Amino acid sequence: MRQVAGLRLPKFFNYYDSPVKLVATPDGGVAGWRLSKDTGGWREANNLIDKMLFIGGDEINEISRDEFIQLTEHERGRYLRGDGPIFALYDTVRALQDTLREERRYPTPQEQALIRGVRRRTFVMFEEQLQQAGDPAADPTIAATAS
Repeated sequence: MRQVAGLRLPKFFNYYDSPVKLVATPDGGVAGWRLSKDTGGWREANNLIDKMLFIGGDEINEISRDEFIQLTEHERGRYLRGDGPIFALYDTVRALQDTLREERRYPTPQEQALIRGVRRRTFVMFEEQLQQAGDPAADPTIAATAS
């Protein structure tokens, strides 16, 4: 966690059901990044910084680091399709959620823990791939300090 002009960063938000993160920049500023539902990567969202920090609104909710990870992976699993281990894990979560819907029941504590654990794992895996591809906002270490 870094302090920028009295602001503790990173900060995480749910903005219209889309994950947004505000992070410190190397020059001491703040950068905003919003999840791209097309690629699963991060789009620059500096235009949202003031809105997130000072204006607010019903569509903006500050969330915890863990809630950010869960929301990010929920959205990636919902909108992205592909091959490989990450997508196999997304399919696993989707199959479990389909079963819950068909059975019209809430997940058990074990099922909730499984979903949360899989999403933490896919978050790290996806962020590492983004980092290797040069995404400037990718940060798999976010999951290391989530609770």
